[in-house]
Amino acid sequence: MTSLTRRTALMLSLAATLGAMAQAYPVRPLRLVVPFPPGGSTDIVARLVAQKLGEALDQPMIVDNRAGAGGMIGAENVARSAPDGYSLLLASSGPIVIVPALQPKLGYDSVRDFAPVSIIATIPTMLVVNEKVPAKNVAELIALAKARPGKLNFASSGVGATPHLAGEVFKSMAGVDIGHVPYKGSAPALTDLMGGQVDMMFEQIPAVLPHVQSGKLRALAVGSAQRVAALPDLPSISESGLPGFDVVSWFGIMAPAGTPAPIVSRLRAELMKIMRMPDVSEKLASLGAEPQASTPQAFSQTIVAELPKWAEIIRKSGATAN
Repeated sequence: MTSLTRRTALMLSLAATLGAMAQAYPVRPLRLVVPFPPGGSTDIVARLVAQKLGEALDQPMIVDNRAGAGGMIGAENVARSAPDGYSLLLASSGPIVIVPALQPKLGYDSVRDFAPVSIIATIPTMLVVNEKVPAKNVAELIALAKARPGKLNFASSGVGATPHLAGEVFKSMAGVDIGHVPYKGSAPALTDLMGGQVDMMFEQIPAVLPHVQSGKLRALAVGSAQRVAALPDLPSISESGLPGFDVVSWFGIMAPAGTPAPIVSRLRAELMKIMRMPDVSEKLASLGAEPQASTPQAFSQTIVAELPKWAEIIRKSGATAN
């Protein structure tokens, strides 16, 4: 057998093995790592998708909350997992495209260490305050912050997470001095916000909307450039005095780099079906989220494009990891 023949035979054997793996996959429970605590936007989206994806794959899907360090701990856990399709990451903008500009020494590379599967949703932030803050709109909040420099503060789910950067962009654009109070996830941050320990927060709509609807928090504006269809009466920050303000998070599913292409394709195909399900679309829309479905290539291109974009935003805002 010639060298070329042996190489061809090896390639055919490998293709057959990967094909068989994709057909058999999955044969045991899967793990969806959420890099934030239960109760936040990422967790809400993860549990909705995990239920549907588990049903589609006919295997249990365990939601594994690995919180800490602005999502870095959970992201690194998946990056270091076996590339066999059984450990997946509910990725979001924060740990994938924002944190790298704040933390030069990460335990993972957002481009090199992951196999993107699909973006599944985009979600704007919402600016909320507790009942003790007298501001009823963005203009009043800016005026209050200027009258009390350094006295107001905003909570976030962690340094480098989208809510943190939204606050930093707001400070920079409004020219105000507002302190940052990072927490280990959205849930504890929201608890202290409702309790009056902190004044305000920029948070993805799914996590904060129930507290607004119950009257525990007051919504001032959404962080997307345009109003959200599910909340037509709530203005955007951009139209409320800070034109150009636009902070929207995306969520997606990622696997460890090296995960066989047939498995990535299978996961992507199932996710496309799930995000088109009427009950999933309606649930996400009610939370102010917009379902998405992308190819792995398009997801990868989004990451590559947003890394320098957020790096520039961070540079201009002066945000730091401390």
